[in-house]
Amino acid sequence: MPEDDVAIDRIRLSGISAIGQHGVLEHERREGQTFVVDVVLHVDTRPAAEQDRLDLTVDYGVLAQEVTDVLTGSPADLLETVAERIAAVVLDHEIAQAVDVVLHKPQAPMPVPFADVTVEIHRDRAHRPVVPYLTPEQPVDADGPTTPGLAAVAPPEVPGDRMDMVPEAAVDVVLALGSNVGASQDTLRDAITALAAVDGLQIGAIAPLARSASVGGPDQPDYLNTVVLGLTVLSPRALLRACQAIETQFGRVREEHWGPRTLDIDIVVHGSTVGVVNDLELPHPRAHERAFVLVPWAHVDPSAALPGLGGGPVAVLAETAPDRDGIRWMALDWWVTEARP
Repeated sequence: MPEDDVAIDRIRLSGISAIGQHGVLEHERREGQTFVVDVVLHVDTRPAAEQDRLDLTVDYGVLAQEVTDVLTGSPADLLETVAERIAAVVLDHEIAQAVDVVLHKPQAPMPVPFADVTVEIHRDRAHRPVVPYLTPEQPVDADGPTTPGLAAVAPPEVPGDRMDMVPEAAVDVVLALGSNVGASQDTLRDAITALAAVDGLQIGAIAPLARSASVGGPDQPDYLNTVVLGLTVLSPRALLRACQAIETQFGRVREEHWGPRTLDIDIVVHGSTVGVVNDLELPHPRAHERAFVLVPWAHVDPSAALPGLGGGPVAVLAETAPDRDGIRWMALDWWVTEARP
């Protein structure tokens, strides 16, 4: 066998455990629970072994602490996200060519008896983690945006991840709005007025109103949904914060995952931004399969395309969306007409 084809060696760390606050339920975030990780590093141990030098291999004591810091660090909804963070920690060590991560959640809130829940991933230099470990220091344009009609937004003094990057010029945004609590049509109309007042956001087309059955979560009333197209000079995270502030203004509470809500505002697309971080994923990860987003969007912009994994022409995606039959009716010019009973 040629020397270059020698199998990579492995360093295995099993049973690293810590209390974390990951999960979609409120009590998981509040009380925390035990998470356990098994990590396998794919490395070439020969240089370190030949010279008996720690600096030529991975200090597994340091690595174990880094993995623990991920478990006890910023909460994530999904095990998948935490596993990606751990893989990124490992691949930050140059000697590691690949990593296997098995993340255990033995105390997951399950309605039936079970022994464990695990997520297992393999990442390498060619297929890197989609969630970064170290925050990249990306330059921002100090001159700010120049599009007429949109207020200039100063870039952050200390750049964060890609979701904090202020665009050099205004970018297209697609927002999905929904409500199924209270006077939903009035709420959506007033929410669009509130969005139009956000400094750095310019509202364009407003899609038809769609009544649709709820998807996922507990039994609940039908939703009224619409899509708003616009331009923004805000960073993705700044736009997210603005949308969340409007949700709160209209009484949104997050007590139950996918539960009823007075107002939901999701960022579907923000320019060409593609990425996954703790608090935001772009494009929206489920937009490609949600008829209540795709159908109104295609109506107002028939040539629109959804970027990212599973994306494509919005009109085509709308015709094949799993919940397409759940669209009950569509109302045009609903924001200037009386609410339908």
